[in-house]
Amino acid sequence: MKFFAVNGSPRPKCNTAQLLDKSLDGVKSVYPDAEVERINLYDFPFHGCKSCFACKRISGKHYGRCVQNDDLKPVLDEISNADGVILGSPIYCSDVTGNMRCFLERFMFPFIAYSKTETVEHKRMPLAYIYTMNASEEISYQIGYHDIHDNFEKGLGSVFSEVEHLYVYETYQFKDYSRYVSDMFDEKERKHIRQTRFPKDLENAFELGKRVAIRAEQLD
Repeated sequence: MKFFAVNGSPRPKCNTAQLLDKSLDGVKSVYPDAEVERINLYDFPFHGCKSCFACKRISGKHYGRCVQNDDLKPVLDEISNADGVILGSPIYCSDVTGNMRCFLERFMFPFIAYSKTETVEHKRMPLAYIYTMNASEEISYQIGYHDIHDNFEKGLGSVFSEVEHLYVYETYQFKDYSRYVSDMFDEKERKHIRQTRFPKDLENAFELGKRVAIRAEQLD
């Protein structure tokens, strides 16, 4: 079995990456022999969907598959056959990062049939999403983050399986807040949250990974 964590953050060692790694530890706690891999989307150049519709062409050799031949293609080939995928992204401008959005376009769209009756044969798999953000839980609801992501998860779930998610709030963003214009945040408070709440967030990510692994067997 093979499971992937897809990191939509440009930072390969910070909050989102640490949570994804912990989720893969959760997978390994269920399937010790499973292969697990974290993919950092900012490690290689790629683009979003080009609307070429080769994946929708009648009797086309690329029907149901993305034809674009760039650095993302081999990644898509592997992930499309995974036993489970855990996505992770910080929130930029109320949504996931641009790289994550580009990845999701290429990951999802080929499997969506423009038909009332026809479907695209593909592997269904358990998915989970980890969102990290500066906002507090209260503010995230006021801004409407959950509505945005819940709606997108419904579409993602219709293609693969119901999506489970984990929200991580008020993350510690800078090593030294005094070097940046960031006076809307209290550095001492953020350090305290990092020390007291983030360990629990890591535990929740571990449990999320365990549930993804268990669901993989149920969908097999």
